[in-house]
Amino acid sequence: MLAGSVMLAILVASYLSCVDPLQIDCNIDNDDHTAKWMQSTDKKSPMELISEVPVIEVDARVVACEGGRDPALGHPIEYICLDGDHPAVCKYCGLRYSLRDAHGHH
Repeated sequence: MLAGSVMLAILVASYLSCVDPLQIDCNIDNDDHTAKWMQSTDKKSPMELISEVPVIEVDARVVACEGGRDPALGHPIEYICLDGDHPAVCKYCGLRYSLRDAHGHH
C-alpha cells in the first residue's frame, strides 16, 4: 500500500514539474452564470424558494433531516435539536422544523 502512495506522489510531482503554474487558470468564473440567472425576473432565488416551504412540525425534540424524501437527492443526515423558541433550520437545505405542542398546534 505504501508503494502505491509513493508512486502516486511521484506521478503528481512529475506532472506538476511539467506544468507551468502561470498557465493554470484557477479562477473559474461562475459570476456570468449567476448574473444571467438572477437577471430573470420570473425566477426566484434559492432563499425565496426555500422560504415558501412551510415549517415542518414534528413531535420529537430531535429531527433527522436528509433534505427530502428521496435519499439520492438529499444531503448528509443533520440531527437538529428543536428546544429553541423559533423553528430550527437545516444547515444543508434550509428546511425549517419546529416542535408541535401537546395540543397539536404551535
